[in-house]
Amino acid sequence: MKRRNSFTLIELLVVIAVLAALVALLVPNYMELRMKARDNKRKSDLRNIQKALELYKEAQVPVTYPAALPAPSCADNKLVDPTNPSIVYMQKVPMEPQFSCLNNYYYKKSLSDSLKYTLSACLENANDVEAVICPSDFSTVTLMNCGSGKCYNLTEP
Repeated sequence: MKRRNSFTLIELLVVIAVLAALVALLVPNYMELRMKARDNKRKSDLRNIQKALELYKEAQVPVTYPAALPAPSCADNKLVDPTNPSIVYMQKVPMEPQFSCLNNYYYKKSLSDSLKYTLSACLENANDVEAVICPSDFSTVTLMNCGSGKCYNLTEP
């Protein structure tokens, strides 16, 4: 009788079980890395917006910040000088990475002091060391619900 060189059913099941265990270990880490990368992008976006707001403020007479960020758009949402639209402070104001064409970051200028504002982004990682509780009107201003309830905030420098 000839003997065939092949794998037994048990050997195949063991290999499949080992592969399934490896996938089960790697997928959560991959998802957490993606979440942290999006949070880092949000933080970087807010710092860039803050720099553009400072440029805007310095060019205004009297010195002030804009009343609002440009409306969210996939096409054109530049931060420009209201008196001279040819002066562009930010070519494209970044938006929330998961909902890029729908939602802006939170921006609210102080009503009592024209030199104060709050910029905020919802963080997916509620355990981030820089995370604070989101502003109470976050969902009203951004039109999105912050699932973690934690935000990264920047104010005027």
